[in-house]
Amino acid sequence: MTRSVAEDAKAVVRRYYQDLWNAWKFDAAADLIAPDISFRGSLGIAVEGRAAFLDYVRTVRTAFPDFHNSIEELISEGDKVAARLTYSGTHQGVLFGIAPTGRRVTYSGVAIFRISDGKIVEGWVLGDLASLMQQLQAPAANKSA
Repeated sequence: MTRSVAEDAKAVVRRYYQDLWNAWKFDAAADLIAPDISFRGSLGIAVEGRAAFLDYVRTVRTAFPDFHNSIEELISEGDKVAARLTYSGTHQGVLFGIAPTGRRVTYSGVAIFRISDGKIVEGWVLGDLASLMQQLQAPAANKSA
């Protein structure tokens, strides 16, 4: 039984999150990301090209070394895949000029990808930056007894 284009596209997105983002397997980018990708990440940063995309991934990893993407839902039609996601990680590196807080953060996002020849050629991700910033800039909890 052969898989549909939509099923193949979903498999690429699943592997993208599992291998590239959750396992930090940067070499997987050659198999998953088109050389001329157009990408806007959940942090609102837009890049063009695989090298710039990998720089973006490294930026996220520096800020959140344990960053994890949980796929809540995948919907596909033809060469397009939409993903509803939950992101989580511990803030351990500078992000948006905010020094590491050591706080565990969780925020939601939605991503839309276009797949061609088994690679992501376009990615547009909208993360709940208001929630992320609120968690990063929240006052420290009162630790007095």
